[in-house]
Amino acid sequence: MYGPGDVRVENVPDPTLQQPTDALVRVVRACVCGSDLHPYHSMPASAEGTPMGHEFIGVVEETGSAVSTVKAGDFVIAPFAFFDNTCEFCREGLTTSCLHGGFFRTAQAEAVRVPQADGTLVKAPVGEDSALLPSLLTLSDVLITGHHAAVTAGVNARTSVTVIGDGAVGLLAVLAAKRLGAEQIVLMGRHKTRTDLGREFGATDVVAERGEEGVAQVRELTGGHGTHTVLECVGHMPAYEQAFGVVRAGGVISRVGVPQYEEAPVGFGSLFGRNITLTGGPGAQRPYIEELLPDVLEGRIEPGKVFDRTVGLDGVPDGYRAMDAREALKVLVQP
Repeated sequence: MYGPGDVRVENVPDPTLQQPTDALVRVVRACVCGSDLHPYHSMPASAEGTPMGHEFIGVVEETGSAVSTVKAGDFVIAPFAFFDNTCEFCREGLTTSCLHGGFFRTAQAEAVRVPQADGTLVKAPVGEDSALLPSLLTLSDVLITGHHAAVTAGVNARTSVTVIGDGAVGLLAVLAAKRLGAEQIVLMGRHKTRTDLGREFGATDVVAERGEEGVAQVRELTGGHGTHTVLECVGHMPAYEQAFGVVRAGGVISRVGVPQYEEAPVGFGSLFGRNITLTGGPGAQRPYIEELLPDVLEGRIEPGKVFDRTVGLDGVPDGYRAMDAREALKVLVQP
């Protein structure tokens, strides 16, 4: 990406092993993320360009001398962050704060160097032609992010839920909330094809209105009180304002949409006075993949339905355009 709206496909040197803990993975499927659209709108123009992409699944081609849990030929899922899975934060389940970790930024490509391969890569017993590939790819980001929103909010059978945003993360937050037992799930979104999929994933109500009108609609659906939990899957200030507008007193707002702001209301009138908890953050926690993978492999959930367009690498620039124009929900990339 060279600047706003300027995505190009280029040949670059193949990645190579740099550390004994590295693996090289040939990418079988990647995708364009809704969070990639933030720099697509606002990235400062540069002459060098920035590699893009943080979601991928693939086959291990080569491993460093210290790698022991994966080998050449293994099919693997890579979360959007890498981590050693042994440091004090990883042992607490917070792998995105790994002392030796970081975030992928080169996955819209034919191959990726994976640091900390033992801690990062999760093997899956499938072949390259598996019909499960789209759903497995969601374990790289959008499903584990939606799940993170629901888990950090404390969603269970006794909590009502509002999901803000009908992008892929929002729709899979609906699926995650349903999986955790929520019986009332309000999806705030205005694109019917997307909200129809949200209903399929478990949404009981859809509110298309935004702002004060949308808040009023959610409160009407909840006896005037709002929902116990709100999963904010957008990242812009209006979505945050809707979140504290629809949350019930004593409730929880979990933000997993990458925030495009640093300052936000947290005072008496928004959060403090009603004892609202604010949580969320990056969802690339390895334990989530291990928890959700059996449900994908055994067909209990089908999160890959969020992909509605497939392109090759040469089609990635148009994939960005289509997602930005809301012509596509989420674009699958097949190198």
